[in-house]
Amino acid sequence: MNTDGRDVITLGGGCFWCLQPLFQELKGVEKVVVGYAGGGVKNPSYEQVCTDTTGHAEVMDVAFDPKIVPLEDLLRVFFTVHDPTTLNRQGNDAGTQYRSVVFYRTPEQKAAAEKVIREITSAKMWDDDIVTEVAPFTAFYRGEEYHQDYFKKNPYAGYCRVVIAPKVAKFRKQYHDRLKA
Repeated sequence: MNTDGRDVITLGGGCFWCLQPLFQELKGVEKVVVGYAGGGVKNPSYEQVCTDTTGHAEVMDVAFDPKIVPLEDLLRVFFTVHDPTTLNRQGNDAGTQYRSVVFYRTPEQKAAAEKVIREITSAKMWDDDIVTEVAPFTAFYRGEEYHQDYFKKNPYAGYCRVVIAPKVAKFRKQYHDRLKA
């Protein structure tokens, strides 16, 4: 927990272009930066991460106000906007860089992630077992500038129209009461 009352958690659930626009719209989320975490190479490039040899996942650092959006609620959203049951894959994107992962910074974040996974498993929200990795945070490497706010900058690009826009529309419908004005 930061001294200003904000918290940060690092989440990965496939292509970071798909997740960033969703979390940017949630009340209580103050900043979402995409990048890489969980690997052994310092300051990796996108091209290096795409080789599936660095161990990094595409992730987002989510800075949020837990008084507005408690961590468990943020994690519940996370576990519904990507498929946490597919190992190293989201849709057509395959490789360890697309794995489902929660990088926790505190024991409380770890406990919250494990609790939400148990809840979702118990509720049988998914047909298959959740394979999301829950791992300690070690380092976050900010992604290249052209990856930041990719959907906002490129709404008419093919991938944005075919993959991201429908995901954003579904998210807005499902979570309309939790969106920023």
